Amino acid sequence: MDFSYLIDLFLHLDKNLALVANQWGVWIYALLFAIIFVETGLVVMPFLPGDSLLFVAGAIAAVGGLDLFALMALLTTAAVTGDALNYSIGRKIGNRVFSWENSRWFNRNAFDKAHAFYEKYGPITIVLGRFMPFIRTFAPFVAGVAHMRYSVFVFYNVIGGIVWVCSLTSLGFFIGDHPWVKSNFSLVALAMIVIPGLPALWIFMKEVFKKLSHRTK
Repeated sequence: MDFSYLIDLFLHLDKNLALVANQWGVWIYALLFAIIFVETGLVVMPFLPGDSLLFVAGAIAAVGGLDLFALMALLTTAAVTGDALNYSIGRKIGNRVFSWENSRWFNRNAFDKAHAFYEKYGPITIVLGRFMPFIRTFAPFVAGVAHMRYSVFVFYNVIGGIVWVCSLTSLGFFIGDHPWVKSNFSLVALAMIVIPGLPALWIFMKEVFKKLSHRTK
């Protein structure tokens, strides 16, 4: 068995999903559930292609390859339970995480960004972070470290999971099969990474300019 091929297939499943869906049949639902659950549930897996994967899954549903409502229900469950696991891990580890250094398995920079965003905006980070790669994976972990009240976390977690999964699969369902989208998928995937992060960038730049203006007074 060619394990390098399997790894490449797994890491680029967004581009290979139609092929895998055709080969795996109904088992593709289990694979998609596992990937979304792992990406949201483990801080060591922020590189998985969650956004583009949801988009492509919706596009395949548009041509009858998958059931859209089954996707929404299953992957929302994966996203919510994944975040719940991530929160629990963060709560268990607690403040010890602040002594961790950057490594192959822990992206310190992404953690610091998520922590700063959480410090500024609180629980809404759980919802907004869904649309920001890396912050999506670290937001529930940071909430656990900060000991956010669990009932509050569950509320924002469920809302965020529903909005994230349903919006991206619906977008893929309605425009994913368009010829231009299919022929320029790399650009579409890049846009799906950059555009959701623009509000966060705008907020960050406002804070920078605010601090600079205070210093000049």
